[in-house]
Amino acid sequence: MIQTVTGPISVDGLGRTLMHEHLFIAFPGAWFDPFATFDRPALIDEAVRRLVKLRVDYGVRTFVDPCPIELGRDVLLMKEVSEKSGMQIICTTGFYYQERGLPAYWRARTVDEIAELYIREINHGIGTTGVKAGAIKVSTGAPGITEQERKFVGAASIAQKVTGVPIITHTTEGCAGPEQQELFAAGGVFAHRCLIGHCCANPDHAYHQRIVERGSYIGFDQVGYDHIQRDEIRAGSVAKLVRDGFRDQIILSMDCACGILGRPTTHQSRGIFLAHTYMFTDFIPMLYAHGVSQADVQSILLDNPRRFFAGELSSKRVAD
Repeated sequence: MIQTVTGPISVDGLGRTLMHEHLFIAFPGAWFDPFATFDRPALIDEAVRRLVKLRVDYGVRTFVDPCPIELGRDVLLMKEVSEKSGMQIICTTGFYYQERGLPAYWRARTVDEIAELYIREINHGIGTTGVKAGAIKVSTGAPGITEQERKFVGAASIAQKVTGVPIITHTTEGCAGPEQQELFAAGGVFAHRCLIGHCCANPDHAYHQRIVERGSYIGFDQVGYDHIQRDEIRAGSVAKLVRDGFRDQIILSMDCACGILGRPTTHQSRGIFLAHTYMFTDFIPMLYAHGVSQADVQSILLDNPRRFFAGELSSKRVAD
């Protein structure tokens, strides 16, 4: 069973899934900006409108929102949007990376204390909401993983082994994915229980090969972030992985948000503000142009998320 914000579902009930998207983001400190506007009812209406369109027009059944705890994660908002839109939403436990997150209080906690929080949010619920996290979020910066971040990776590894839920990661600028894999392996986490995120920010096919050959899922999940990488490059990289036999490990998503509190920060591009439908109207046609088939895309959006949450090895890994 997989935990959504409205309760558990069967892994076979996931359907077509976007694995890394957001309803709402508030970067630390935004709540204290007197010029930051936040209209909660309007945000809910916009999120419901977007998710209904994804569900009705493009057959998306599940929307994974791996919002870090300190980036405005609001699971009651997620629950309300899920109930009104008919979209299954999965939330996560876990913090952001050091440069833009990791509150001082939690930096002072031990690995075991952080893991205890994660385990509680998965097994018992987030605060008093009753909403349970369905996955663990891990984030690291660039160019490498800091000592503080290593502690949070260690806590995530402990929580994964205790609860069995998978790990979804953020890498900054497509850096440190293999290092994340090494730390997870050292913590006793199987590679196929990890989705190494934002690998599409890195154009190096050898980097992508390192991720998939070690057995993890690879996230091409910043589609539309043109200030980091052009989507034509992303599409070509996906096509190479498909041709090389790694289709079963590819995850597609956009990492964009329905709403953000406050004024844009310098690192935000148009990508975070794009409509979620861009995946289907613009990027998937690019994949077709690069030789990726409709059957490939269907399997990537439907079978890979199911296999990831179920903890199954890809067919290639089983054969190996």
